[in-house]
Amino acid sequence: MKLSYPVTIKNYSGGQVGLFCVDVPEAVTAGNTPQEAIHNAEDALVVALSSYTDQQRDIPVPSKPVSGQQVVSVPPLAAMKLAVYQAMRTQGITLRQLSEQIGCNERQIRRLLDITYESKVSHVEAALSALSLRVAVDVEPIPFSALAFVS
Repeated sequence: MKLSYPVTIKNYSGGQVGLFCVDVPEAVTAGNTPQEAIHNAEDALVVALSSYTDQQRDIPVPSKPVSGQQVVSVPPLAAMKLAVYQAMRTQGITLRQLSEQIGCNERQIRRLLDITYESKVSHVEAALSALSLRVAVDVEPIPFSALAFVS
C-alpha cells in the first residue's frame, strides 16, 4: 500500500496557490508559492485521511499522476498505521481480535490506529505482521519543484 497521491496546483489572483487532491478531495491546502502548498499538503492529507478512519471509510487508492500534477506522500508512520487500519477493514478483523493476536489491550490498538499519535514503529510492525503484512521502504528523490521549500 503506497500512499503517494497526485495533487493539482491552481494559481489564484493575488499570488495565492491552491492545492487539491483528486483521490482525497478533503485534502485541500494553499500557500504563497507552489512549493509552500506542496509542503502544506502532507498535513492536509494526514488530517483528511484521519477523518476517513474516524468515519470508518476505506482509504482511497492513489491514482496515477497525469501531466502537470505533483505527488505528495503520507508520512511513513501514518502510512503504516493506515495500512493496519485498511487491512483490518479488508480482513474483517476487530480491535479485540488484533489486540489478542499481538498481546495488548484494545486501547493500545486504538492509539496505534490514530495517525496523529506517535506510536513506536515496532508496535505498528507487529500489528502489520499479525495481519500478514510487512513494511517495505521505498526511498526516492524529491522532485525538483518541491526542493525550494524543503527546510
